[in-house]
Amino acid sequence: MFRIRKHALVATFSFFVLGTSVPLAQGLPESGPLADGEISQEELAGILATAQQQLIRLSDRATEDYQSVIVDPEPNMPAAWMLMKDGSTVKRLNLDSQVEGMPAATRIAVYRAAFKSVARKGEINAAAILYTGRVSEESDTEVLVIEHEHRLGVSGNKVIGYEIEGGDAAWVKPVTQKKPFQWFYDAKEDAS
Repeated sequence: MFRIRKHALVATFSFFVLGTSVPLAQGLPESGPLADGEISQEELAGILATAQQQLIRLSDRATEDYQSVIVDPEPNMPAAWMLMKDGSTVKRLNLDSQVEGMPAATRIAVYRAAFKSVARKGEINAAAILYTGRVSEESDTEVLVIEHEHRLGVSGNKVIGYEIEGGDAAWVKPVTQKKPFQWFYDAKEDAS
């Protein structure tokens, strides 16, 4: 069941980088392997592989935990998880007492603000908010949305259709949508 989602997440992060090197940010060391201010394709691939593996770990754990909410006939409310800075510990962001009685959209906004605060203190490597909805108002197709972001610059919304069969969620092929990178860093303003 998780196999399709895992392969789709891997495909999402697979891409080809053109050129031989990528310039680094300011504040480079005066000597050492990073003194030239560039990262090779191999180094960049390693960085992206780390982000990919950590997001897979986070998404698998969060989806596994959230599945009980999906199969429950009661209305589903959003929930959030974070991957701690050790790169392996996944924790649920528990703000239940603060968001009790709030509509789903407001809860999502609260989770985003909480992630922004925790991420900027350097306490987490990645975060995800899970919620359900419908593809459109005219459709009965239910979807799970995994809104995720990683400190290394990877973000997106994974939209996965599902049906409840025998008390379990049966997943269909996911679709990835772009999501602005917001929780870990501020977007750069256009200099023009």
